[in-house]
Amino acid sequence: MDTHQVLQITWFLIIGFLLTGYTILDGFDLGIGVSLPLLCESEGDTKKLFTAIGPLWDGNEVWLITGGAALFAAFPQAYATVFSGFYLALMLLLFALIFRAVSIEFWFLDEKRRKLWMWTYSVCSALVAFLLSVTLGNIVFGVPLDYQMNYIGSFFTLLRPFPLLIGLLGLTLIILHGCSFAILKTSGQTNSRAKSVAATVWMFHVIIAVASVAAAALVLPESMTSPWSWALFAVAAASITSFRLLLHGERDGVLYMTTAGAIVSFWGIAGLQLYPNLVRASEGFDITIFSASSSELTLKVMLIITCIGIPIVLGYTVYVYRVFKGKIVD
Repeated sequence: MDTHQVLQITWFLIIGFLLTGYTILDGFDLGIGVSLPLLCESEGDTKKLFTAIGPLWDGNEVWLITGGAALFAAFPQAYATVFSGFYLALMLLLFALIFRAVSIEFWFLDEKRRKLWMWTYSVCSALVAFLLSVTLGNIVFGVPLDYQMNYIGSFFTLLRPFPLLIGLLGLTLIILHGCSFAILKTSGQTNSRAKSVAATVWMFHVIIAVASVAAAALVLPESMTSPWSWALFAVAAASITSFRLLLHGERDGVLYMTTAGAIVSFWGIAGLQLYPNLVRASEGFDITIFSASSSELTLKVMLIITCIGIPIVLGYTVYVYRVFKGKIVD
């Protein structure tokens, strides 16, 4: 294996790390957003949850931006195919991200229309979580590409049963992650409602997870042969089971780590199923890390910058979470 190939694999892992970090960190405020109408009975409840995520959510989204930038710089062909082929879906995602950011600010400023802004935040959070999960489902399942690696499907090609099932799987996991953070940061009735919502969503998540495995066995039979994927699935299953067992206990920090562990496991499974592909083709040529990467020099320079930048980002993230740790006071 030459230096260029080592760099290509390294950047595949770095992008996976960035996307996993985004899902864990921004996932909880997405999950709170999706379940906000169920968690809040009054404006005071909404304010409590917005206060919990307020200092954190915008910094969390940096991880998504960094992941997209890393994909653009390290694997420009894959970036071009995904962002041109999934154009309409990604524009919906962009608008959802914009209105989500606007709604949380306007909720505090526009008191007459607070209910509207709460629902805007909730719907946009659901769209972001679902669209990102459907996109991942399509990339793993495969999309039609021509022999120049251009997407030749339509928007409705992305709405096939298996990617939609993965979309629901991701959405329910994000809701559980949001509930675990709400439980970690609140007390009283809000805390109790978060546990109640989580218990209900947990049942749906388990059913969808079982259905996803059965569907993968039918449409992606080769995915059933990887022992590492099964090992990670066992970790995910143990994490989700532990979540349910700990749900009505007092170990809120451990509860949060169980959903974070499930997220890491599912991203690991996705990475194992994709490698060495970045986008699997249902027809045409797969886009692989070896066929779509930048030059060796570009990858080297980017790696040096990343080795400087990521510790700074991690340090800032740890600092912010330490400053704003603890439950929100009623």
